[in-house]
Amino acid sequence: MSGVTTVEVVGDEADLRLDRWFRRHFPSLTQGRLQKLLRTGQVRIDGRRAKAGARLVPGQRIRVPPLGEGEQAPPKAPKPSPKIDAAQAEALRESVLHRDHRMLAVNKPPGLAVQGGTGIHRHLDAMLDELRFDAGERPRLVHRLDKDASGVLLLARSAAAASKMTAAFRSREARKLYWAVVAGTPKPSRGRIDLALAKLPGPHGERVSAAGAGKRALTDYRVVEKAGREAAWLALEPQTGRTHQLRVHCAAIGTPILGDGKYGGGAAYLAGSGIARRLHLHARAIRIPHPDGGILEVTAPLPDHMLATWRFFGFDPQDADGGFENLPES
Repeated sequence: MSGVTTVEVVGDEADLRLDRWFRRHFPSLTQGRLQKLLRTGQVRIDGRRAKAGARLVPGQRIRVPPLGEGEQAPPKAPKPSPKIDAAQAEALRESVLHRDHRMLAVNKPPGLAVQGGTGIHRHLDAMLDELRFDAGERPRLVHRLDKDASGVLLLARSAAAASKMTAAFRSREARKLYWAVVAGTPKPSRGRIDLALAKLPGPHGERVSAAGAGKRALTDYRVVEKAGREAAWLALEPQTGRTHQLRVHCAAIGTPILGDGKYGGGAAYLAGSGIARRLHLHARAIRIPHPDGGILEVTAPLPDHMLATWRFFGFDPQDADGGFENLPES
């Protein structure tokens, strides 16, 4: 590889360590060789010297110095994004809940993946050019939601904003409030679930399991309202950000989220109720320090299938008990 190249960090590389980014793009480059390149300032992020453990933000530009022939070819050009039809583009713009010069918030619909992957051809990351509006840069992902979950998803409108927002999520200055309907009623009616989680491979894809050898995961919860012993509306606040954390935690305490057959099995469906067999998990609100100062809180209305369930059980989505104030401070 001759000459210096500059590579832009893409959406699915958010929060990746710099050394792991090099391992992904240049697998034959040894750690020792990379450390030497870093010490001598030959590798830089946005023009600045960097360390191996630096966490990446989408939109940052990495300076890659000339590498030897045995140190791998340069990264492949990203695949072109699939075409977005006019109706999809309009629906995406209509999902915007908040917009300013620094950030956007959208109400992600259930069933739309945030990023691509095996078998996933339609995803939000490929549609972000439709949310440029008056900005010169493409919006950047700073966190994620499960494909089947809905609700508030924040986007940064510049690399500088992305850096500050990513730091807020990592330091837990950002708070995320989820609503769910679960089968049964948790006891006690409020508390903290402290249960380690581990990712396990399987024939049907990755699965997360409660395991003592996994990474610590914490979720605060509160029962907002009950439908007898049959179901309960929960307000949930994750204190850690593990994959499928809320789904596994709710199932582990015996009250799986409605529609979550992956982790709740048959117990996640209320036979004969007519309730939609879809995941009842919604990112209701996010409260985050704004890059320009102050606190921004964004709230997302329920998707249609969950609103129908609220009506079925007689829950009031305007109930103040479902807010941040009734959960412990982070």
